[in-house]
Order: sequence, then C-alpha cells, then structure tokens
Amino acid sequence: MSKPLTKYYCQECGYESLKWLGKCPGCEKWNTMVEELVQPLSISDRGAASFLSMPQEPKLLSQIELSTTERLKSNLNEFDRVLGGGIVPGMLILIGGDPGIGKSTLLLQVSSLLSSNKILYVTGEESAQQIKLRADRLNVKTDNIYILPECNMSHILTHIENLMPQMVVIDSIQTVYMPEVSSSPGSVSQIRECTTALMYLAKGKSIPIFVVGHVTKEGSIAGPKVLEHIVDTVLYFEGDEQYTYRILRTIKNRFGSTNEIGVFEMIETGLAEINSPSAAFLSQKPQDVSGSVVTAAIEGTRPILVEIQALVTPTNFGLPRRESFGIDYNRMSILLAILEKKIGLHLGQYDVFVNVAGGMKVAEPAVDLSVACSVASSLLDRVIPSSIIIFGEVGLSGEIRSVSLVEKRIEEALKLGFKQCILPVSNKERLKKLKKNAAINLIGVETLREALEAAQIWRG
Repeated sequence: MSKPLTKYYCQECGYESLKWLGKCPGCEKWNTMVEELVQPLSISDRGAASFLSMPQEPKLLSQIELSTTERLKSNLNEFDRVLGGGIVPGMLILIGGDPGIGKSTLLLQVSSLLSSNKILYVTGEESAQQIKLRADRLNVKTDNIYILPECNMSHILTHIENLMPQMVVIDSIQTVYMPEVSSSPGSVSQIRECTTALMYLAKGKSIPIFVVGHVTKEGSIAGPKVLEHIVDTVLYFEGDEQYTYRILRTIKNRFGSTNEIGVFEMIETGLAEINSPSAAFLSQKPQDVSGSVVTAAIEGTRPILVEIQALVTPTNFGLPRRESFGIDYNRMSILLAILEKKIGLHLGQYDVFVNVAGGMKVAEPAVDLSVACSVASSLLDRVIPSSIIIFGEVGLSGEIRSVSLVEKRIEEALKLGFKQCILPVSNKERLKKLKKNAAINLIGVETLREALEAAQIWRG
C-alpha cells in the first residue's frame, strides 16, 4: 500500500512545501508550517459545484448582457454604504475583527432588519441558547431567522439547499470542517475547501453568504490569503474596547468601492449607526488647549473631520519616548525629524505622544501637516485657534504638497462651522469656486514654516 501524500502548509499565508521549514519563505513567519494529508477528493466533486462543471463557450464582450440585479437593503445606511449600496444576491462576504468587537452583534442586527426574508444563521462557536440571549438583548423579534448550531460543512450545505434562505451567516469559518478533509478545523486545507464550497453554493443559488473570520494578533484575518481571494468582499470591523465607536472598513469589494467605511456606536441595545461621524469625533474636543488641531481625512468617498492631539513633555530618561495612536509610527518619526531640521525645534530631550481622538485610525498623508502643527503647538505651548482646520502632505524638505478631494474636505468643514482652512497653495490655486467660499478663509502655504505662522504657532 502506498504511503499517503502529505504536505506542509503555512497557517498564516498558505505557502506549501514538501518538507518542514522553520521559517515560511512566503510570509517569513516562524513555526507556522503544519503537516497535512493531501486528499484526492476535491470539493469540485460535490453537487454544490456541479453547475460550474458545465462547459462554457467564449463570448464577445459586446455580446454580454448585464443583468440589473436588485440589491437587498438592510436599512442600516452605514452598513449598506460599505457594501456599495446593499447586498448583492450570490455575494460571498468575509468579515473579520478582534474578539468581542461586535461582529456577531452586527450580523444578527442585519439579519433582523432583513427578516422579511428567510435567514439562516449558522453558529459553530455558540449554542442556540446563547444566540437567543443576544437576540433578546438586541430586541430581535422575528419568525424568519433560523439558528443552526453545526460545524459539519456537509450538513450545513444540505440544510441550505433544503431551506433555500435569502441570506446565510457562517459564524465562524475557522470552526467548520469538511469530513472528507482529514486535517483539523481551522487548518489551511479546511478553510480553503469550506470557503470554496460556500462560494460555489452562493454563486449557484444566488444566496448572499456572510462568513466570519478570526484575526491574528497583528490584526489580519487568520488563515491563508487564498481565503480573501475567494470571497467577493472583505470587511474589517475595527474599534477599541475603551471606546464606544466601531469602524466597519472595506478592504476588497467586487460590487462597490473599496476603502469605504461605516461608523457605529456600541450601546446597550446593540450597534447604532453614526450619520455624522465628524460631529461625533469632535463632540468632546477641548477648547483653548495647546497640541490640539482638527484635520480632514478621506475614508473612501467620505470626508471625516478628526482631532489630532499631541503631548510634548521633557523626558526623565536618556532615551526619549515616541508613541503614536491612530497614525503610522514611522510617519510620525519623519515629521519630528523635519521639525528639527527645517524649523529648528529641538525635540531630542522631549517625549512625544500623538493620538487621533476617538480611536480612529488614519493612514492618509494629508494629515501630515496637522500632526506637525499639533506637535509644535504642544512644544511651544501655543494654542491653535479652534476655528482653523489644517490638512496637507509634508515633504522631506519641508514643502507642503497637494492632496486630493479638497472640495469635499472644505465642504465638510463648512458644515461644522470652521472659518479658516490652511491647505497647500497648489490646491488653493486649482480649487474651483465654491458656492459658500465666502464663509471660509482659504490660506495657502508652500512650506511648513509658513503653515506654523498661519496657525499662529511660530512667530519668526
């Protein structure tokens, strides 16, 4: 009898090898290679994928007709926005997030809002009684949500085909398994085969399926990257346990724009959508304090005003501390070096802490100028007027570079009553005339020094 064929798979990225390796060549992580038995049976042999086995004929692009499929609206506007306007039938959606962040709560609320249709909620981590307790807390009262505590993917597929629901939730993909695959639940083979089976079923029956995925300690979805390639949409549910705000962020979307976000607030009765995130993030902004400045960031197609806070204090140790929360640490270090080299602000004997208030994470270069201004404001203990909003990218030579979507940023600032805007001079020159431009004073700057003078921080 021939020896069973085995391979070693990386549990982080899915890299496969015929022999064990201490360090994965794909993701360069240590001790992630796990031995798994290679099965000759494939998911494509199952009935769920039978419709894909039919031979297809090539067609001219001009001969392909588009079908106007109506999206399912959850009436949770922030959720529908992230998906590009609603749920597309046959859509396979992967949602990840830290434990306890509210993934199951969000999906149960969406199921409740869509309960005019038949919903199947498959739970592999919790019992039916636990789901019932959460539903009572969220005040979910409907007779169209079916709860299925099951981990066997063969049984799950059978129930879906028999029940034919309008939407399915799998919570979570790391707990389900295919009996034909010998590896344990959560392994690369199991995740790949189970997700592929769900993809075949979703496309064949036009059933939207939500799949919950665990995340690693680095914050990425656990399992091989092939998991993200199979699905149509990848959502990340972000937030901090110390804050009530939650951010639903789009990383991949075949049916809408990417990098879109939805903002929610966790309350006693579940998640409440925030229709005006800018007003929510600025609601507790302190007045007349140094180190605080408002900037305009773009998330997807939406401008969001956030508060950048900086604290610069003399260090008690030989090596000063540098901490950033909500912005990239390396980017902050570069801005501190520019302040020292081009402005002459000596920060070598000071601890520097930079924070985006409200738990928001901003990765856009347009917040560079506001970070530099907040650090200088805290160091010199000079207050930036609360009527000023600042944005712009800072180059290594201290020049202020242009940013995109300036009109949307200024319009959002006008809604919240800002009177002055410090922005790159190139953006001011190319800026189209706004209907309400008389209500805000645009101050174009070319260098970081000019920006600090305009913000009333630097006085020569």
